[in-house]
Amino acid sequence: MSEHQHVEKRLGTWLKDRRAKLDPAAFGLPSERRRTPGLRREEVAQRANISPTWYTWLEQGRGGAPSADVLDRIARALMLTDVEREHLFLLGLGRPPDARYRKNGTVTPRLQRVLDALDPSPAVIRTATWDVPAWNRAATIMLGDYSALPPAERNILRIIFLDPRSRAMQPDWESMARYVVGAFRIETARAGAADEVTPLVTELCRLSPEFHTMWHENSVTEAPVDIVKHIDHPVLGSFAFELSTFSVDGRPDLTLVVYNPATPKDAEKLREVILSHRSVAGA
Repeated sequence: MSEHQHVEKRLGTWLKDRRAKLDPAAFGLPSERRRTPGLRREEVAQRANISPTWYTWLEQGRGGAPSADVLDRIARALMLTDVEREHLFLLGLGRPPDARYRKNGTVTPRLQRVLDALDPSPAVIRTATWDVPAWNRAATIMLGDYSALPPAERNILRIIFLDPRSRAMQPDWESMARYVVGAFRIETARAGAADEVTPLVTELCRLSPEFHTMWHENSVTEAPVDIVKHIDHPVLGSFAFELSTFSVDGRPDLTLVVYNPATPKDAEKLREVILSHRSVAGA
């Protein structure tokens, strides 16, 4: 048996297994007098709007390579979860499906505790549209108090281009801003959120001439592996941070961004700042 035939067989076996686990009653179908559990093949085919014969061939491992559109329809017909849908695409096409952006900016208490444990390193959670739904104490001190902003304005791109304080803290603001615009463009497209950010882009083009120019350059930027970010804090002085991003397990819409002090001197100075703020807060 060829590798292609093995792939078709694995896809067919998995489809048959998923179909057998469905309860006909949940779809308003009679469940009595069925020889095997689950939905019938023709019922799945009808729900997916594809030929019953072709769907039968897919389960038998001889249907050929289905298109992404067909796999999407089968995923809906079988009521697959996001993880199951991804597995279906990996079996059928050898790649994950295109991203489907879903707006969900909620952060669990557990994830907030992870942020808090990263003190004294500033850390934030960034959504696919670059909103900031969560942050730690060090981020408030070093980057700005997100809690003082209305939730709709807690957006990294908006802060960079519309907040004079943020601009003043960047030693080379123009280069940083141009890089951020390119990274924002490619990351929102990758997340399937390009349409979702259109109102934000339109507003920033209207309010910021610099953003208008940079956005219409149409550049894209992949984040470098080792980026050092310099911040000139108006009260605390200059700091250098190694900027790292991490995906959040089970939440493809969220990214953990950590500003780790780049030198022992930066780390010690930041630790003293955090401790002094804790002392003031506890006084």
